[in-house]
Amino acid sequence: MNPIIQPTLFVHDRGQMCNNILQFGHVYAWAREHEYRALSMRFSYKYQYFHICHAPWHTFIVYALAKLAAKTHLLPTTDFDKEPAANEEGKSRLLQRHRFAWIDGWNVRFPYLFLKYLDEIRALFAFDTAVEQAAQLRMMPWLTRNNCIRLGVHIRRGDYASFLGGKYFYDDETMLRFIGQFQALHPEKQMVVYICGNDPHLQPTTYERAYPDIHFVFPQGNPGEDLCVLSHCDYLMGAPSTFSLVAAMYHDVPIWWIPSRDATLTDDSFSHFQSLFQQIEAYHTL
Repeated sequence: MNPIIQPTLFVHDRGQMCNNILQFGHVYAWAREHEYRALSMRFSYKYQYFHICHAPWHTFIVYALAKLAAKTHLLPTTDFDKEPAANEEGKSRLLQRHRFAWIDGWNVRFPYLFLKYLDEIRALFAFDTAVEQAAQLRMMPWLTRNNCIRLGVHIRRGDYASFLGGKYFYDDETMLRFIGQFQALHPEKQMVVYICGNDPHLQPTTYERAYPDIHFVFPQGNPGEDLCVLSHCDYLMGAPSTFSLVAAMYHDVPIWWIPSRDATLTDDSFSHFQSLFQQIEAYHTL
């Protein structure tokens, strides 16, 4: 098909970086299945850490022109929040209304197609070489040691103080207890914990004093580098968040979304990307 006239969806991604990855992935998968092209507006100018940011048509000029066209109604808009559809068939009909359209809203979801094209989505969001190098530098020398187990911990605070009434807002004492439970499951291993998060007041010494036999690393990179670090860990844990979920997506790292403050970690607590991805709505309701 001529790339100039190929039907195209301009995806107006919502929220932060990993929400954008998942939202775009749904539309991309639908587009692949129906011979459309999907362009991410957010990754055309922001979060320049991934291969998709250098893909054809992903430029600031295309973003600016498409946004202007949508604002002036030259490009029709399909808003999945204003025009909700009850099932995937209905959502598909909304996308097929126009050969060229600006796509908006959280509720565009095609889980089956997302998983069908998961390898392609992973490739689109593969990290740039500079991001991989920075992440590996932060993980050394523990990245290649044999008797070492690498736990990635994502600490999500900030907006989680009020999100769902603070249901998933976990303080340092709670996170330290879970880290101790993980250590008890692997007593024969040298444990390294990489802690990434959005709390600027996090105190590394609080963790280092609690477990002096654990090597703690606080990468403090940009969002792409922190995501890359977590993706290379052996296990992941954290509050239910798309950041840790996407980190698990790259290499299918076992992940524990901590369900409550009084939970207990066991070997059976860990899940994988595909399972959590399909249950994501259940974790984000009271």
